[in-house]
Amino acid sequence: MSFLSLRKRRPDRRDALPAPHPVDEVLPAHRLALLGLQHLCIMYSGAVAVPLIVGAALKLPISTIGLLVSADLLVSGIATVLQSVGIGRILGVRLPVVAGATFTVVNPMIIVAEQYGMAAVYGAMLVAGVFAVLIAKPFSMVLRYFPPLVSGTVICVIGLSLVGADVGLIAGDDPAAADYAQVSHILLAGAVIVLIIVFTRLFRGFIQQIALLLAIGAGTLIAWPMHLLDFSSATGAGWFGITAPFFFGPPKFEAAAIITMCVVVLVTYTESTADMVAVGEMVDRDLTPNDLARGLAVDGVSTVLAGVMNSFPDTAYAENVGLVGLTKVRSRWVVAVCGVLLIIVGLVPKIGQIVASIPGPVIGGAATVMFAMVTAVGIRTLHKASFKDNQNLLIVAVSLAVGLLPAVAPHFYDHFPQNFQVIFGSSITATVIVVFVLNLVFNHWVKRPSEPDPGTDGHADEGNLVLQRSHDDGQ
Repeated sequence: MSFLSLRKRRPDRRDALPAPHPVDEVLPAHRLALLGLQHLCIMYSGAVAVPLIVGAALKLPISTIGLLVSADLLVSGIATVLQSVGIGRILGVRLPVVAGATFTVVNPMIIVAEQYGMAAVYGAMLVAGVFAVLIAKPFSMVLRYFPPLVSGTVICVIGLSLVGADVGLIAGDDPAAADYAQVSHILLAGAVIVLIIVFTRLFRGFIQQIALLLAIGAGTLIAWPMHLLDFSSATGAGWFGITAPFFFGPPKFEAAAIITMCVVVLVTYTESTADMVAVGEMVDRDLTPNDLARGLAVDGVSTVLAGVMNSFPDTAYAENVGLVGLTKVRSRWVVAVCGVLLIIVGLVPKIGQIVASIPGPVIGGAATVMFAMVTAVGIRTLHKASFKDNQNLLIVAVSLAVGLLPAVAPHFYDHFPQNFQVIFGSSITATVIVVFVLNLVFNHWVKRPSEPDPGTDGHADEGNLVLQRSHDDGQ
């Protein structure tokens, strides 16, 4: 037998290596670029909305608002890269999670800025960011209290509460305006939705995966003869720009402002936890407390960066969670490319203005599908919970009712204290608190060790911490 034949018989060691998990798969460069751009397009309007709202409410100069937008995109890009790529065992959930400015910070920022000034806002963010990093690990232990009953309910509310957020993009923000809810704009948004369905149904493979990006491109072309394209803002934008650190002056540290921002951090953590759990469900990768701690720590780091760079705290974006569910692309490297693109857009204002010029009805139509997709994921998660011989239906009903109140009636809690509004004025946070407490009351307290956990599919040992009151030991 020859030496060559012996070599042929020897198994290739590379063949024995297990295939990488789809989350860790590195796709070809052209696919990474297009899929990353798709993530950017779907999150961009939400990301820039926060600085635009805060800047307008505080009557900041347009040039200053532009700096806030650039800083926001830059910090979002850094946080997104950290989440998807990670740094050792310190930072990053290493899932396809896109980070963007949280809307939870809008009202607190405006109130603090009006009372103490912008320097106090960013001083409070610095302290709150350090606080967030320190509590990331302890907070991550709540993952053990997120069985399918809890996580599914929260994920449903994330989608349901955001479905209406795209109405302003499609119909406008002022119902009293003469051009509010124009039929042509609604039909354009509807056309984008139809195109997403058509591209997804008729094509397979890569074309199907970029169905949303193709629908946005086609919708933009349809908007051209409708005179909805305006790139004048891009003409005047510069090719390079970055906000100077501490643009509003040296940070000021006011106790009331710091406490407020720390509350915002806690609210942001509940949002990020629910979104990361949803992503873990979608990509078939179990989320451990250590994974969650690294992901939450990135939120804390982004808050520190926000305090330095005049930006905003970040959270995991639900619309991008929906996009993962639609495309079935689970690679975290796609999101890493989105993060790099965000950094580029944040450093090149002209590119940012071009992306921002995509007509609102086009982005609104695409966002409608993405938010609803998140709700669908929540329903799928709830399917894993048991609803037989227990009170789980009541838990879901009460949690949805309380959680959706601020979504359908934004001024419902206007006469309550500000810190109460920060917490229960958020549909996501209110739902987390209610479903979390009700699940403990009905499914864990005074429960015998032999009883199955009705919060899951009947198995009490699937990653849930069972809280029991032992009558034998007197506790």
